[in-house]
Amino acid sequence: MIVLDTHALLWWINDPATLSKPAKKAIDANIISRSVYVSCISSWEIALLVERGRLRLTLDVRDWLCRCEALPFLTFVPVSNAIAVESVRLPDFPHADPADRIITATALSLGGELITKDDKLRSYAHVHAIW
Repeated sequence: MIVLDTHALLWWINDPATLSKPAKKAIDANIISRSVYVSCISSWEIALLVERGRLRLTLDVRDWLCRCEALPFLTFVPVSNAIAVESVRLPDFPHADPADRIITATALSLGGELITKDDKLRSYAHVHAIW
């Protein structure tokens, strides 16, 4: 089971060659078992990036996300109260960014590995990250 960081989702959908070989291999393996997860906070991050002009998609952001949601092997995980609380209790967490906290807490709550290029998240001892 894997949880994709926001950039990993974007790169996987829009330009898979941008992913590292281990990240691509992990995603491909988890497609088969239908165990690829994304925190709903990533939807918020993507919409925010589009709104601020820092990201351009080939579709309206709602349509882009709907197409992602329609993939049978990809599951969006809502930010539950348990995940929200866990995100503020992460010991020695290296980021102030709330989205990174929620994505990490999602991976931990699911017992999954985190697919991320973010060096700080990859070095965080409490979650297993792949890149």
